[in-house]
Amino acid sequence: MLGAHVQQKGSLVNEKLLRFDFSHFTKVTDAQLREIEQLVNERIRQQIPLVERRNVPIAEAKNLGAMALFGEKYGDFVRVITFDKDYSVELCGGLHVANTGSIGYFKITAESAVGAGVRRIEAVTAAAAEAYVDQQLELLTQVREALGNPQHLLTSLDKQTEEIAALRKQLEGFAQQSLNQQKTQLAAQIKDLNGLKFLAAQVQATSADDLKKLAYDLRQTTPNLVLVLGAEIDGKPQLAVMLDDDIAKAGRLNATTLVRELAREIQGGGGGQPFFATAGGKNVAGLGAAIAKAEALVAKTI
Repeated sequence: MLGAHVQQKGSLVNEKLLRFDFSHFTKVTDAQLREIEQLVNERIRQQIPLVERRNVPIAEAKNLGAMALFGEKYGDFVRVITFDKDYSVELCGGLHVANTGSIGYFKITAESAVGAGVRRIEAVTAAAAEAYVDQQLELLTQVREALGNPQHLLTSLDKQTEEIAALRKQLEGFAQQSLNQQKTQLAAQIKDLNGLKFLAAQVQATSADDLKKLAYDLRQTTPNLVLVLGAEIDGKPQLAVMLDDDIAKAGRLNATTLVRELAREIQGGGGGQPFFATAGGKNVAGLGAAIAKAEALVAKTI
């Protein structure tokens, strides 16, 4: 194993993967990773032979500049492994190649944090490294084909990203228009129920956030409101119960209690706060029953 010019925290090597942990407090940049690869591959191409010395007194080994593995314990006599005395001199009891050229090729596949001040590099060598590079090139080919084999790949990707962002913004605008239209229509359907304002309705929403926004918007426009909304979102039923703050503080109605009772109709459950709660379920067909049940349940409670 080749040495490193950082404090080594720990390492693990097998026939398929090299995993190297070391003390470092910031992410290793892509440029630094490329520099490491270039340095290692340069040493591989130099075909540096292994120099092994056994039963070396520990003091002599340290004078040679041998690097010890962090946390390892050593006896009075050690094994010293050298790949060029000016590059890698280590105390090590593991297996080593006879010549760095036997490694063939070195490729880093990942860099990550594994603890406070500890980074990890994972890499492959020889046939595994070639296979990794082939996989990456095949993936690149597939990306090019998916984009119509553009002459300038990055320019094409930037254009695709801009188009997607514009379409997403347009969809968000359409969704907001739909919510505004529904809010106006729903506000007209609010009715009196035992001295409260009440509405239970099934609506169109593309996300739980949209359903929540619609509920909050309606509460802002109508004081003393008890609101139950249901929607099918991504093929699944969702319910939202919103109460006016004063109604929730009075304590006779509780949004969480209401939504859990209604959620039985959609084979689900939920929770939240006294003034706002949501529930999801499995039975989309039960949304209508949940909405229909809401009025009787609220009337009975108050």
